[in-house]
Amino acid sequence: MTDRLPARLEASALLRQVQAAGGFGCVLAKGEPDAGTLLVVLCHNGGADGGECPRAYERMPMPDGTRQWQLSRKADPEHPESFPDYLSRRSRQDPDLWIIELDIAGGERFIGLPPGNR
Repeated sequence: MTDRLPARLEASALLRQVQAAGGFGCVLAKGEPDAGTLLVVLCHNGGADGGECPRAYERMPMPDGTRQWQLSRKADPEHPESFPDYLSRRSRQDPDLWIIELDIAGGERFIGLPPGNR
């Protein structure tokens, strides 16, 4: 037995928290409802007009057996097509993966990271 929340509940909780704080969130890809993993895309103002550049965070296994959020990709303004390509590739690699986008300033706080942890 694991103490991990089902992916669908964690995704729903993230979306509700961001919306309650005045942001926007959406599911870009739905994975396995119970045992799926989450990839969280954080941005502000869609990454446009001086907003925060989109960043993708995933939980990575640590040497002590825990899993912690780690920055896996940051959008490259010089190659804007590379970020959506990365998300598509990750979705094809792992059909259980949920991709959640949260559009709010300092979105790292919603996954338990300090703001500005980019």
